[in-house]
Amino acid sequence: MITLGSEDSLDLVRTMRMASYGLLISGPSLHLWFNFISKLLPKQDVVNTFKKMFLGQAVYGPIINSVFFSYNAGLQGETMPEIIARLKRDLIPTIKSGLIYWPLCDFITFKFIPVHLQPLVSNSFSFLWTIYITYMASLKKADVNVATSS
Repeated sequence: MITLGSEDSLDLVRTMRMASYGLLISGPSLHLWFNFISKLLPKQDVVNTFKKMFLGQAVYGPIINSVFFSYNAGLQGETMPEIIARLKRDLIPTIKSGLIYWPLCDFITFKFIPVHLQPLVSNSFSFLWTIYITYMASLKKADVNVATSS
């Protein structure tokens, strides 16, 4: 509702798309990611915290953002060329925005939160991020001709 204009109403189909993404993809992947990263780098010291932050930005972030845009676009009936055009247009700006938002969130999560609570805390931070990313996903389809000529 936050990303809608005053003349718009709740889009139940969009809400269900976002809910299914959270239930089927985001929730389970965060659980697996935090368990994996805590086994790979078990200490919660500053050096390992920065390593975890880097891996999150370099590996998890780009992958999960790509999955999000592809999943959402696919459920909206976009073709593969349209999905690729959307990724070319929206992925880099989204990752750049994530570089502004997520490092502080990740530092707090990895440094101070026990591993079993990290997905919950990250999901709390994700609430604000989801507002931004659903706005990006709601943008009109990317022009396939522009994206393929780049």
